[in-house]
Amino acid sequence: MGREREATKVAYTVEQLVAFNRYNPDILPDLENYVNDQVSSQTYSLDANLCLLRLYQFEPEKMSSQIVARILVKALMAMPAPDFSLCLFLIPERVQMEEQFKTLIVLSHYLETGRFRQFWDEAAKSRHIVEAVPGFEQAIQGYAIHVLSLTYQKIPRTVLAEAINIEGLSLDKFLEHQVANSDWVIEKSQGRGQVIILPRNEFNDPALKKNAADSVPLEHITRIFPILS
Repeated sequence: MGREREATKVAYTVEQLVAFNRYNPDILPDLENYVNDQVSSQTYSLDANLCLLRLYQFEPEKMSSQIVARILVKALMAMPAPDFSLCLFLIPERVQMEEQFKTLIVLSHYLETGRFRQFWDEAAKSRHIVEAVPGFEQAIQGYAIHVLSLTYQKIPRTVLAEAINIEGLSLDKFLEHQVANSDWVIEKSQGRGQVIILPRNEFNDPALKKNAADSVPLEHITRIFPILS
């Protein structure tokens, strides 16, 4: 509880700084410290992070590549929100050409297009970047499940395993949890192993659509095409 109170106090102070001194370079150290606090406490403030990136534009010599990388990783964890693109827009192109940022841009592209296998393969090569932010893997797994649930009523176990990067006994435990808490159902398909039945919603079941205006957004469809190939 003490840690929660401390985090709340820091967040409130930063919100005040952002509200009243948004373009004051003197608050730059406070915003940088707040990025690190977000990482350690697994909290998130897009507004404060965007404010810091704007200040870096006016004070490029003070830019910290480590802080910028952490901001982008946190933004990836917020998908499907467009936070990553919003942050990237404020980062100079010359900075984006640094290797760690090129990697994060590639990871973002894989997530946006539903290429989860390629995402996890690339992330495994860049553990020093993504594992610096606790909760990264769990956040991306949640996003992958979100995308699958918008598209499928039923998915093979192998497709799920690839999308969330979990296999074997760990996947068994994960499925047990989802069955108990998220209304998933597991059935066996002859010759094809387990099939997971996901809860119906207006996106994966046309019968639940109220009218034609509720059609699935195009981005949800295009994200899943690579999984089917």
